[in-house]
Amino acid sequence: MDPRRPSSSLLESEARGLLARLNQLRPLALHETMVPAAALPPRAALDIERFLHSGRVLLRRQVRDYLAWLSGPGRQAPPSEQQRRFVAIRMRFNAILSQFDMFTEVVTQRSENRTGTWLSGLDVLAADALRFSPLVTDPPPLVCYLARGPGAAIRRAKTKMPGGDLSPAAIIRVPRERMVGHGIASSLVHEVGHQGAALLGLVESLRRDLAARRPAGAAEQAVWKSWESWISEIVADLWSVATLGISSTQGLLAVVSLPRFFVFRPSGDDPHPIPFVRLVLSTHIGESLYPHPQWARLRATWAGLYPLAGLPAERQREFGALLAGIPAFVRVLLAHRSPALGGRTLRDAFPVRERTPERLLSLHAAWRGDLGLMARQRPSLVFAVVGQARAAGRITPEAESELIGTLLRAWALRSTLATSEQITTSRRALLRAS
Repeated sequence: MDPRRPSSSLLESEARGLLARLNQLRPLALHETMVPAAALPPRAALDIERFLHSGRVLLRRQVRDYLAWLSGPGRQAPPSEQQRRFVAIRMRFNAILSQFDMFTEVVTQRSENRTGTWLSGLDVLAADALRFSPLVTDPPPLVCYLARGPGAAIRRAKTKMPGGDLSPAAIIRVPRERMVGHGIASSLVHEVGHQGAALLGLVESLRRDLAARRPAGAAEQAVWKSWESWISEIVADLWSVATLGISSTQGLLAVVSLPRFFVFRPSGDDPHPIPFVRLVLSTHIGESLYPHPQWARLRATWAGLYPLAGLPAERQREFGALLAGIPAFVRVLLAHRSPALGGRTLRDAFPVRERTPERLLSLHAAWRGDLGLMARQRPSLVFAVVGQARAAGRITPEAESELIGTLLRAWALRSTLATSEQITTSRRALLRAS
């Protein structure tokens, strides 16, 4: 350390250390090993690598500029100014590491036996579920990873990551305890619904619509304000039910099957509806989209699992008002129109005729468990068919779990082969043109 300028020497050493550590970060393509079928979708992999590379290049330039400043004009600057500039760079460095670690977590699991190809299959399902609404014309890449805990979550594309940079892809966290059991599609497609709603601006337009329709009575207003505060999660549930049918609601039932206290606990600032109300609301959405006696049966079952009797009288009245207001709210929800919907209603934003219970059971009978045939179908349709078959008692939980695992691997492999074929075709076209 130079005794004549101790602060400059110290900070120069620290900055050079950051630069050395930064140079140790390798592209994800060189960082992990996995079978080809477990790899990230090509567009997602490319966008993520470009995102991380550009961050490293920018930070490297900032460190070098700082070192040049420190050895030049900054040499005579007050130590506090030298430190202020260095701290800003170090914070940016930590943000770059956080971004790298986040995507490394997504990629690392692709090397796990079976898990890697399952995740790749879930990537295919997520992409298909986002395109279920024909109004989504330019979907971002979506990638999945596993985490402990019961809840799924999404970091939507183009939302802020550590450091303020916008994520190049949607990152969906899937509960490890649900792989590959009943309800995995319900959780995944709910998170996809958040991305779809953001692309179509549904939460904002629905909040404006609901505020304009708020009733006059104090009691009715209290109920209506609940729908407004929960609308972001309700839209995601709607996307899931529209895509998967009763499979979505049954998967949700598994998520909200909690100790009684939590099922009836007020939401407070939580954007999720009270669990008891959320399940009932999901059945009403399903019943409106796909009329069938199964929804009323599921509501009755849920009411038997968590009877309102025993709650304080005031709480029973609160739940009674919420439950009574659900049918009118669902009618408003599905009749919603906005510029992003192109004049359509929200109900018409989804091809619901493709997912009626009768059609799903008819497809299940026609497919007769033919794995090759099922692997060639849209993944979201297959999950809807399998879920409907389970609800009708035509497939056992054990058979369903085995079937899902097999199909996820099949979709991962088909996606990989299709990508390889596209690359080969493009190379041949380039050779013919040269």
